Amino acid sequence: MKTPNNHPAPRILVIDDNLAIHDDFRKILGGRDTPGSKLDRVEAELFGEPTKASQRMSFRLDCASQGQEALTLVERSLAANDPYSVAFVDIRMPPGLDGIETIERIWQICPDLQAVICTAYSDYSWDEIISRFGHSDNLIILKKPFETVEVLQIAHALTKKWAFGRQARLRLEDLERMVQERTQKLQEEIKERAAVQEALHISEERFSKAFHSSPIPMAIQSWPEGCFLAANASFFELTGYAADRLLHHSSPELKLWADEAAMEAATTAVGRIRNHACLLRRQDATTRNTVLWTEPMTLDAKPCLLLVLMDVTEQLKLEAQLRQAQKLEIVGRLVASVAHEFNNILTIIQGHTTLLRAIAEEAKTPTDSIDRIVQASDRAASFTNQLLAFSRKQPVNFKIANLSEIVRTLHGMLETSLGEHYQLRLELAENLPPARFSEGGVDQILINLIVNARDAMLNGGVIHVSTRSEVIGEVNVQQRPRARTGQFVCLTVIDGGCGIPPEMINHIFDPFFTTKQLGKGTGLGLSTVQSIVEQHFGWIEVTSELGRGSTFKVFFPVCEGTALDPAPAPATSAAPTVRGNGELVLLVEDEPVVREMARAIMESGGYQVVEAQDGREALQIWEQRSADIDLVVTDMVMPNGVSGGALARTLQARSPDLHVICTSGYTPDYIERDLPANDRITFLAKPYRPSRLLEVVRQCLNGSEPKVPDPNAPVAEAAAPA
Repeated sequence: MKTPNNHPAPRILVIDDNLAIHDDFRKILGGRDTPGSKLDRVEAELFGEPTKASQRMSFRLDCASQGQEALTLVERSLAANDPYSVAFVDIRMPPGLDGIETIERIWQICPDLQAVICTAYSDYSWDEIISRFGHSDNLIILKKPFETVEVLQIAHALTKKWAFGRQARLRLEDLERMVQERTQKLQEEIKERAAVQEALHISEERFSKAFHSSPIPMAIQSWPEGCFLAANASFFELTGYAADRLLHHSSPELKLWADEAAMEAATTAVGRIRNHACLLRRQDATTRNTVLWTEPMTLDAKPCLLLVLMDVTEQLKLEAQLRQAQKLEIVGRLVASVAHEFNNILTIIQGHTTLLRAIAEEAKTPTDSIDRIVQASDRAASFTNQLLAFSRKQPVNFKIANLSEIVRTLHGMLETSLGEHYQLRLELAENLPPARFSEGGVDQILINLIVNARDAMLNGGVIHVSTRSEVIGEVNVQQRPRARTGQFVCLTVIDGGCGIPPEMINHIFDPFFTTKQLGKGTGLGLSTVQSIVEQHFGWIEVTSELGRGSTFKVFFPVCEGTALDPAPAPATSAAPTVRGNGELVLLVEDEPVVREMARAIMESGGYQVVEAQDGREALQIWEQRSADIDLVVTDMVMPNGVSGGALARTLQARSPDLHVICTSGYTPDYIERDLPANDRITFLAKPYRPSRLLEVVRQCLNGSEPKVPDPNAPVAEAAAPA
C-alpha cells in the first residue's frame, strides 16, 4: 500500500514578485511560539506559575519570484516525493508567466495542488477564471491586503484538504491496484478452473469411450442399493437384458445372480471384491460362469460401485476338456503297459499254437482244438488292438467304405448277441457317400452302443440303428458346439430305456464312469467309442430323457472323389519261408517263455540261436562271439539299465553292417525316442507269427529291407496287433 511521505510540516509555495510579501508569509506561516495574554501573565506572577505559550502549527515555506521558477520548484518536489500542498500565487508577475498561466502549468504536472490567487485588482472576473481552468475545486481567491488569521485559516484548511485528498487518492490507487491484482488472480483462477474443467471433460470423455466401447462387460450401480445406473454394450450382451429392462433396476429385482445372498455379503462389507467367482443368470434363464471385480467410486457426489465381469464359461469348458484329455492320457499309459504285457503272452500262445498246428498237420491229426486256440488268441490280439487304439498309441490304418454296408454285415452277429427279448431294427440309407473307416472301428462303436442300449432296456424292446447322409451348415454349427461344416455320414442308435440323468450327460465319456450297477460295467465302453470317433475326425451327439430313452449320433466326415476299397480277399495259408543255413542269431529277451518260443521258431527254421536274458549279458556274449554272430533279435524294454535301443546303438557302433531286429509289445511311436533310426534297424511288433519272424530274419540276413508288419491287416494264421 502506498503511503504519503511523512514530514514535520506541510509544504507551501509562495509565488510573488514582491519580496516583502515573501517575508509576510514567513512571519504568518513560520510556526513560532507567541506569548500568552495579559491575564495569563498576571496569573503566572500571582501564583508563581510559568507563563503559558501557544503552539502554532508551522509550515515549510518556499518562495518563488516568477512563474518559471515556481514551476521548477514544483517539479523538484515531485521528484523528491515531497510535493507542495498549497501555493499562494500573485496574479500579476511581470515579466513572463502571470499567476493564471503559472497555475495552469503547475496543475498540468501536479493537479492536486491547492491554489490561492492573491490579488488586489480585478484583472479577471471569477467567471473568466473558472472558464479558464474549467473547475474551481482546488482554487481560492485571497484579496490583498489580507489578514494574518485569514491566511492561517486558508493554509490550515487547504493543507488538511490536500492531505485528505492525497490519502484518498493513494488509497484509491491502492484499491485499484488490489482490484487489478485480485482481478488478475481471478482471471488466473478462471483459467485454471477452465483448464481443470477441460481436463475433467476430456477425462470423462475418455472414461465414457473406454467404458462403453470396452469388450469387457462393465456396469455402475448405486451403493448400497444396487440399482444399475449405467452399463456398456458388452454387459447388456452378457446379461441378455436391454437397457430399458436393466437400468434403474437392482440385482435382486432382476435375480441377476444365482446366489444373491453371497453377492450381497461380498459387497456390503467394503464394496471392493477381487476375482469373485459367481454364477450369472441371464434374462433367458440360462447361466454363465463369471468372475467379478468391484471398485467403489463417486458419481454425482453419490457412492457407487463399478462392476467388471469376465465370462469364463468357455474357459471352464476348455479346462474340463483338458482335464478329460489328461485323464485319457493317464489311462492311455496304463492301457499301453497292459497291452505290452498282454502282447508277450499272445506271442507265446500264437507261437506255440502255430508250431503245434504245423506238427498236427504233418501227423494228419485233427486240428480243431488248435484252431480254437488260434481263434481265441486272434480275439485277444484284436482286444489288444482296441486297447492301444483307445490309448492312441496304435497307428490306425483306414480304408474307404460304405457305412451302411459295414452295419449290414454286423447285423447277424449283433442280433444274436442281444437275446430273445430284444429286437434290432435297421434303417440303412442306400447310396451313402463313402467315408474313411478303420478296421473294426465301426464294429467296436456299434457293439458298445448297442450293448449299452440293451442294458438300459431292462424289460426288452426295440433298438433302432440307422444311417444317413447329412450336410451341416454354419447355422447348425452355432447350435451344436461339437459340429463343424461339411458333408457327413451319421450312425444313429436309439433305445427306449431308462435314460440318462442331465447331470451325468457330460460325464458319460469319462474313463471308468458308468451309470450301471456295481459289477455290471467297466466304464471304458463309451470312452473307447469317443477315442475311436476322434481318430476318425468325427464327433458324438447325445440326447436323453429320463424314462424315454437315449439317442446317440456318431458323425464321420465324407471322403469326396474317392472310390470304395475292394473287399479283403479270403485268408490263405502263408507262403513257405526260405529256411536258414545255420546262421547264428543273438536272441535278447527278458521273458524266459517268450525267449524259449522264439528260439524254437528260429531253430525250426534252420538257424542257430544264442540266448541272452538282458542287454548286459548280450554285450558280454558279443565280446566273446562277435565274429560269429550274423543277426541280433532284441526286445526293446528290458531290465538292468540296457534297453534294446541302447544295445542296438552300441553293437552297430562296433559293427556298422550289423542288422538288428527290435521287438516290442509297444508300438514304434510309443518307444520312438529309444528306437534307433537307420536302414539296418527293423521293428517287429508283438505278437508275431512264427512265419513272420522267420520272414523278417531271412530278409535281414539277405540284406533286403523287410517290411514292417501291418498290425491291422488280416492274416491266415493269426491276427497280428501291436
